[in-house]
Amino acid sequence: MVRFFGFLVGLGFAGVLLISLFSTISTSLSSPAEASAEEEFHLHPKHVALASDGPFGRFDKAQLQRGFQVYKEVCSACHSLNRVAFYHLEGLGYNEAQIKNIAASWPTEVPSVNPETGEPATRKALASDHFPSPYANETAARAANNNALPPDLSLMTKARHDGGAYVYSLLTGYRTQAGYKNEKGKELLKEFPAAKTAAGLHFNPYFANLNIAMPPPLASAGQVTYAEGNPAPTVDQMAKDVSAFLIWAAEPTLDRRKNVGLSVALFLLIGTVLAYMAYQNIWYSAKRKVAPVGVLDPENKAKRTRATRKASVKE
Repeated sequence: MVRFFGFLVGLGFAGVLLISLFSTISTSLSSPAEASAEEEFHLHPKHVALASDGPFGRFDKAQLQRGFQVYKEVCSACHSLNRVAFYHLEGLGYNEAQIKNIAASWPTEVPSVNPETGEPATRKALASDHFPSPYANETAARAANNNALPPDLSLMTKARHDGGAYVYSLLTGYRTQAGYKNEKGKELLKEFPAAKTAAGLHFNPYFANLNIAMPPPLASAGQVTYAEGNPAPTVDQMAKDVSAFLIWAAEPTLDRRKNVGLSVALFLLIGTVLAYMAYQNIWYSAKRKVAPVGVLDPENKAKRTRATRKASVKE
């Protein structure tokens, strides 16, 4: 009796769940949710071709140095790079003396303690130090940026879908909101008047909610002066360079990892070919012999035959 009532209770729960499921499906089909401004006007990152793309791609050290220059002169005023140390710049092609000079001349000093008084102090950065944050703490960062917290850029290209393409698109994607239309020809403020960008924010369709607190960091061509022999520092070129640099910052061993991957793939290919050749020369013509067991074993067959004969004689 207890099992019967338990079965009825379970059946009742299953029925309620099925009714709820069909009700939800019916509601979603009859009254679909209205599209939001983000769904209608958010853009997927643009394609950008970088030297490190693909399994055979390699970092372009000249581009990485240009990207580091853009980060130093533009981005470092607000964004930290706390997972990267100055000595890591050796991977960009800088020598020891250059790295020491970069660290010593870095505009933000490293927090320290005065050994004589024990009071908080700052000092010049060393090659062994990580890049210091431009702000003392999160509160100071928010106070300087209209309560928005500038994210650390060390792993930005790993933390965002499409990595370098996202950074490039964001830096070059600022638009005037008034009159902005999507690919379908719909005008944003006519379709969604409430989506008007608030004071202190900036319209960028490549950002998740269309409005970002960061003003356009790359405002004009020539904002960063490149050395002779480099491409002209247009906004597009500077955005590509700093995107390449941030890819390196997130994965500085990318070249080594690709080299190891190709070596392993080549090793497995050669091993597969050798194994196939050994099979063809040694095992291909060998006939497989299966030892009979159980009732198929000749000895067991003889025993069964004798037992059958004895049984028939007794009868």
